[in-house]
Amino acid sequence: MLRAALERIGSEGVQVLAAAPVLLTEPVGPSLRRYANSAALVATSLDPPAMLALAKQVERAFGRRPGGQRWTSRVLDIDLVLWSGGPFAGPDLTIPHPLFRDRAFVLGPAAAIAPRWRDPLTGLTLRQLHARLTRPRAGHR
Repeated sequence: MLRAALERIGSEGVQVLAAAPVLLTEPVGPSLRRYANSAALVATSLDPPAMLALAKQVERAFGRRPGGQRWTSRVLDIDLVLWSGGPFAGPDLTIPHPLFRDRAFVLGPAAAIAPRWRDPLTGLTLRQLHARLTRPRAGHR
């Protein structure tokens, strides 16, 4: 499904430059199923709101329905995490994604395809952010 969604995005004039391997992860929230997560690096002339509109259109084409309970199972969920134009804030979209620094299922795939991409707010690379999030922590005594 992820590959087909990328093909659909590509058919809409967005160039898919790289796609990360798929990572199976546990859910965040009340969902009971595991999720397939990946990341893609794309080039487009669309601005962030137009790219979000395209992402939502693709989600609907794959069976996602708007509304419903937050954090539950869904067929496809496309997030815009980073943008080369720097931060963006609009009524329905914030880039960088507000929670991406705390989610290994986002940082792992993203670091696999763009390890040196820098978070515009912290200045850290995706590789550094992923390492900080996933490094073993010393136990409390």
